Amino acid sequence: MAEATGTQAIDRAAQLLVRVVEAAQPPSISELAARAGLPKSTTSRLVSALERQGLVQRLGDRGRLTAGPVLLRYANRDVSSTLVELAAPSLRRLADASGETINLAVPGVDGVEHLAQEDTAHFVGVTDWVGRKVPFEPAANGKVFLAFSTPSPQFAQIRARGYATSIDELEIGLTAMAAPVLGAAGDAIAALSISGPTARLTSERIVQLAPLLIDEATQLARRLGHRDHARGAA
Repeated sequence: MAEATGTQAIDRAAQLLVRVVEAAQPPSISELAARAGLPKSTTSRLVSALERQGLVQRLGDRGRLTAGPVLLRYANRDVSSTLVELAAPSLRRLADASGETINLAVPGVDGVEHLAQEDTAHFVGVTDWVGRKVPFEPAANGKVFLAFSTPSPQFAQIRARGYATSIDELEIGLTAMAAPVLGAAGDAIAALSISGPTARLTSERIVQLAPLLIDEATQLARRLGHRDHARGAA
């Protein structure tokens, strides 16, 4: 009897996990219980077990449910590998054209995650960003992710011109510029960035490099199978 009960609990937990992962919008515990036809108390207990194992996680104060870090880690493994491979030509062309450090980054849960890098041709400015996470707000690629995930007026200029800059914000003497790699829904699924000493990446140099950076980001989006999107949605 205990074995049957345990098997039933496993089946129910698996059912709830599938419903969370396949839901169009993150469900609440009440919504999940109603859809599964289970008591709310039972659903809450099973969800807590899934949460402890990192299979689901709660979003914000309202506690809606989405895939947990364990699932996201495995889901992103092949995607990240493919993205890095497809981005390699763009990183190389941008490095050759600018002589500066080029990075490919994606938005993480609480900051920008750097996946790949082509190093600068100069001695000054060589920093390995791969594997490092930085906050969204002071980083050029972070600003891109914020700008293309929210219609906030404060990001209208970034959306209109198609790239963001960070000048002496993340670190004094460091300047970066980044352009979004837009996904099917028009959101920034990744970003390409050029970074270097502020003395070299002057405002004039940024304006000169911007069209090339935007073009490479657009080409990468096409290689990923996404159509073009208008960036000037103020």
